[in-house]
Amino acid sequence: MFHIFGFYKFKKLLGLKSLKITFQDMLLKNNVRGTIIFSNEGVNGTISGYKDNIFIIKKNLNKICKIKDFDSENNSTNNFQPFHKSKVKIKKELVPIGIQISKTLKLNNSIEPKKWNSLLKQKNIKIIDARKPFEYNVGSFKGAVNPNINNFRDFPKYLKKINKKEKIAMFCTGGIRCEKASVYLKKKGFKNVFQLKGGILNYLKQINKKQSLWKGECYVFDNRISVKHKLKIGTYSMCSACRKPVSIKEKKSNKYVQGISCPKCHDYLTVCQKKRFAMRQSQILIAKKTGKKYFFQREFSWGKNWLKI
Repeated sequence: MFHIFGFYKFKKLLGLKSLKITFQDMLLKNNVRGTIIFSNEGVNGTISGYKDNIFIIKKNLNKICKIKDFDSENNSTNNFQPFHKSKVKIKKELVPIGIQISKTLKLNNSIEPKKWNSLLKQKNIKIIDARKPFEYNVGSFKGAVNPNINNFRDFPKYLKKINKKEKIAMFCTGGIRCEKASVYLKKKGFKNVFQLKGGILNYLKQINKKQSLWKGECYVFDNRISVKHKLKIGTYSMCSACRKPVSIKEKKSNKYVQGISCPKCHDYLTVCQKKRFAMRQSQILIAKKTGKKYFFQREFSWGKNWLKI
């Protein structure tokens, strides 16, 4: 059984190159996969491996980065390894929005999952899903609105349209995007801004389906594709062409061809691309029959038009 550990901590960090080398080596030695991002403002990541190996990584993050408690952490299990590689990256911001979080900017506005429903049921509450449109389409909270942006850097443009007097409840997958957005709103003079502690994953893990206000499934950026309540594997698959989630209903479309296209990308693909994907799919099927491994590689870039889908 593989243990999945998602976490983030806003904390001033120095020596980022040294941290990258140390943890890249540590992930490989312990056969732990996933991604860790280091920044001067902190650390963020989701990793997966056997329980004892995940404990080693966590223990060293605590020790080397001098982290007593993470701002948020999500723990779950899965019967297969959801990541292909081990990656450690250095970025200017953990989540790009144009500001860095410091102790003076951090807010005490996180709402525990058990109290989240009460907040959403209040009158005149604006519920904002801070994720990308394709994530929102897989599932969201009842009554939530989505900014319809594909790059989190553009989130401030959407926030400028909101009245500063409005009461806002924000959420995202694990909480980190909302943490950054909340700080931005505070700097702009907003007073009543709340976020879901631990994000959607924490809510789905703690809240029973009967009491839940969540509709649909939650997209995750790994090979599980989507999860349901109690973080059980969802029903979505991944389109091998556009790398977007595909529902059971979409699979019934004549525009869905396994390994080649789905309703989201079928009309945007060229004949040449479809032929190439068909050849790749045939190679995958042959590899599966003969018991050989086949490593998928993304073969083209969508360009600007794809952002409109």
